[in-house]
Amino acid sequence: MMTNIDIQKILPHRYPFLLVDKITDMEEGKWITGIKNVTVNEPFFQGHFPGNPIMPGVLICEALAQVGAVLLLGMEENKGKLGVFTGINNFKFRKQVVPGDTLELRAELVTYRHGMGKANVEATVDGKTAAKGEISFAVIENDGI
Repeated sequence: MMTNIDIQKILPHRYPFLLVDKITDMEEGKWITGIKNVTVNEPFFQGHFPGNPIMPGVLICEALAQVGAVLLLGMEENKGKLGVFTGINNFKFRKQVVPGDTLELRAELVTYRHGMGKANVEATVDGKTAAKGEISFAVIENDGI
């Protein structure tokens, strides 16, 4: 398991853009599961359907990409590098995510060669799919960005 502090050692993201609270399980180079606790205090709820807050789908995609990046950047060959989101394919949104929900974020590596890859990802709430699809990524050198 990884805490938010451990995640910050791997990802460059910080509040309000670090969207992963913890990593609960992982098989290095294969799959990973993380958690995002959705609270009413999230800054995006101020402007995204005020009075009926719904987590923006693009931020669910970003949370999934961040979990995938932790998987990739935890690999020995990628330590100290950056994971860059390069594409979204076949994404479907099935359930609204609202304050009080706990998003379980899962990424499974499909392909990875020469710093480029794809992963199948799924976000669930109470065992029900909220969003799922495929993300593409590149692992690049960290040149102090």
